[in-house]
Order: sequence, then structure tokens, then C-alpha cells
Amino acid sequence: MTVPTQLRAAAILLWFTALGFGIFCLPAIGNLLAGRGIPYVLGFPAYGEGPFERVGIPTTVPLLAAFLLVCILEGLAGWLLWHGDKSGAVLALALVPVGAFFWWGFALPIPPIVALVRTVLIVLSWQSLR
Repeated sequence: MTVPTQLRAAAILLWFTALGFGIFCLPAIGNLLAGRGIPYVLGFPAYGEGPFERVGIPTTVPLLAAFLLVCILEGLAGWLLWHGDKSGAVLALALVPVGAFFWWGFALPIPPIVALVRTVLIVLSWQSLR
């Protein structure tokens, strides 16, 4: 079975957010474990100083580990989608509200746009999933 280009594109978008945001969790976790503050990447705080902190939720290792888990699961969903597996689509869709919690809390503007596009691509290709 040939996997539609739309599903492959959705998989790539899942990998983009998984790697692009998950990779920066590692130095942030390392800094917090070492007693240092949140690192800055390209002049922006890596997962700090956002709405979470404004409502009293400090950036902690468990919070970052939970977000890293979401990123890892997005990578897995991308791998499953690449192979046309319906479980990848279900996982990708289920991760949207969970991810949205972190995107809001860490003030990440790019993932919601990427999630919208990949969701549309998944829905448009739903019939081709196995």
C-alpha cells in the first residue's frame, strides 16, 4: 500500500515539532538539575518566563520531562503515520490538546500552527489509513 503524500507531510510536521521542541528540553532539564536557570535559545527562554510562571506554575524538571514525553510521542505518531498506520493518526490527534497545554504555558507560537496543518492533512487522508 502506498502512503499518501498528505500523510507523509503530516508525519514530517510531527517530527519537526518533536525534534524542534523536544531537543531543547534536554539542556533546559540539565540546567535545572544543575541549579541554573532556564537557558536562552536565539534570545528566547527555553521553556520559561511564559504563562505557566505568570499563573504560579514554575518551570521544573517534571514539567519539562512531561513536555519531552509529549514530543517523543509526537515522533512516534509521525513514524506510525509515515507507514499509514491509523494508530499514528489517533495518537497525533490525541496529543493536540495535551500539547496545547504546554504550547500555551511555555508561550510557543509555532506548534499550534503546525498542529492545525497536520490535523487537516490527517483528516483529509483518513480513508487511506489502515
